[in-house]
Amino acid sequence: MGNICRSPMAEVVLRKTLEDRGLGDRVTVESAGTGGWHAGDPMDERALRILAQHGYDGSVHRARQFTRDWFDRYDLVLAMDRDNVATLRRLTSEEVEVELFRSFDPAAPEGAEVPDPYYGGLEGFEEVLALVEAAAEGVAKHIADEIG
Repeated sequence: MGNICRSPMAEVVLRKTLEDRGLGDRVTVESAGTGGWHAGDPMDERALRILAQHGYDGSVHRARQFTRDWFDRYDLVLAMDRDNVATLRRLTSEEVEVELFRSFDPAAPEGAEVPDPYYGGLEGFEEVLALVEAAAEGVAKHIADEIG
């Protein structure tokens, strides 16, 4: 939503997952929120802390808002929850494909979302990291299959 918790964590994790599989130079990974209230802000300190504890670096992230032209620039648009899917689809009158991030985790139930940890403690950010790591593996496999 504000691009300071879930989606930037997913961006950092997915970028590293793709790099580890030799796909980093063939894929662009970016994140943005559906709201602009945090635009320009760094990632939530709790998200940065959890990422760093697990070997990831989110320090360069600055929040931004998703705009309609992103649909023209990217082949795959992922959302953390159904509310964000609906918001993204409302940005355009065209039929667009927006997937839930966790839909790429084969162990996740259908329709599974990444919960927003913003109003909780560090344990919520730990949970988000585990969920996005699992889904990132599936996204990387999907991309590898698409690229060939």
